[in-house]
Amino acid sequence: MAATDVSICSNALLLLGAQAITSFTDGTDRAALASNLFESTRDSLLRSHPWNCCITRVALAPDATTDQVDWAYQFSMPGDCLRVMSVGEAGLEDDYLVEGRKILCDQNPLYLRYVARNTDTASWDALLVRACELAMAAAMAYPITQSASVRDSMRQELAMHMRLARSVDGQEDPPQTLGDSYLIASRYSGRGF
Repeated sequence: MAATDVSICSNALLLLGAQAITSFTDGTDRAALASNLFESTRDSLLRSHPWNCCITRVALAPDATTDQVDWAYQFSMPGDCLRVMSVGEAGLEDDYLVEGRKILCDQNPLYLRYVARNTDTASWDALLVRACELAMAAAMAYPITQSASVRDSMRQELAMHMRLARSVDGQEDPPQTLGDSYLIASRYSGRGF
């Protein structure tokens, strides 16, 4: 069965020995707590690692107005951008600077690779789903159980699971190379710049 926001929170509650919920609006204190904590916990978890199921690419046009002096262009980040991974295309990184929700760059258009807020939990990897369950359990542990030791235990289990999940997710990517920069190309071609 595909994971949903509610199933992730229900499983987190079960890990704490509490009753599951059927929806975020079922009228219980557990549902209200899960609803309040889920989005921020999810976004924090997705931002913490470049999960393969959350990587997105887009070409951005510059903003119509800019007050930048040091950079030629200013770009607004996409609304679902949680973390900028790279700017540039074909392995060639462009110089850029992130300020607030703006990206400053001298290139137009801006080719952006970023971690998106993937709200479709059914498309998540099984290890990411489990990490979100553990993160929710850690976030809800003290309000549900009133026990600091249960909270600490859930945080410790989350930290151990995150090492595994990040490792497996990272192993699915090929090794990153330096790309075809002008410096490397000139070295192998025998020509200078």
